[in-house]
Amino acid sequence: MANIISDETIEYVGILAKLELSPEEKEEAKKDMGRMLDYIDKLNELDTQGVEPMSHVFPVNNVFREDVVTGVDQRDQILSNAPRQKDGAFKVPKTVE
Repeated sequence: MANIISDETIEYVGILAKLELSPEEKEEAKKDMGRMLDYIDKLNELDTQGVEPMSHVFPVNNVFREDVVTGVDQRDQILSNAPRQKDGAFKVPKTVE
């Protein structure tokens, strides 16, 4: 385990995460963080020459569609569902004084 985490680092991370850790939990967290950093070091050993960086595992294409107006003016049909209406709009009870 080449990455040794100090007690100060664990204290600082605990403060940032707003955690109160017991001494046993702090020791376990030090071991866990060390293992994580060791794994990152191992990943850094991989040859990534010629591999394009990516932001997603799957290809993400533009999901926007053309904004095309479909249908006709359905205001009267939509307002027919309203319990009350006024001047071509829904009328609702007043909620703000």
